[in-house]
Amino acid sequence: MKPIEKEELYENLSQFLKTKGIEMKEGTYSKGVHAGCSLLADAINLSQTGLERAKEEIEKKFDQVRQVIHQKTAPKTAAKSPESGNPPAGARVNSSQPESQKSPRKKKRSKTQSRRSSGRKNS
Repeated sequence: MKPIEKEELYENLSQFLKTKGIEMKEGTYSKGVHAGCSLLADAINLSQTGLERAKEEIEKKFDQVRQVIHQKTAPKTAAKSPESGNPPAGARVNSSQPESQKSPRKKKRSKTQSRRSSGRKNS
């Protein structure tokens, strides 16, 4: 919203009163009304600024609340990231020997693989 000018508010009030049959002439009464319009314009502008600031802060807080709700309700993943301190899935946690000193393991063949290879003739 655009800020309200002090003179603009007084001019609009004068025009409104003129349509009702009341004319504002220079004098102490009109100066008091002019001062009142000035204060009212300042109050409106300041409250508008405060409301905009409050709206921004509320939106920030809502975003934080949404983020927390999302983190709490999001589905858990099977593998945790290394950044969280947990080892990736399949990693050895309590190993007494370094990986280079361990003997290599042979892959086990499934029953279908062993049947296929035993039925073939070597050429």
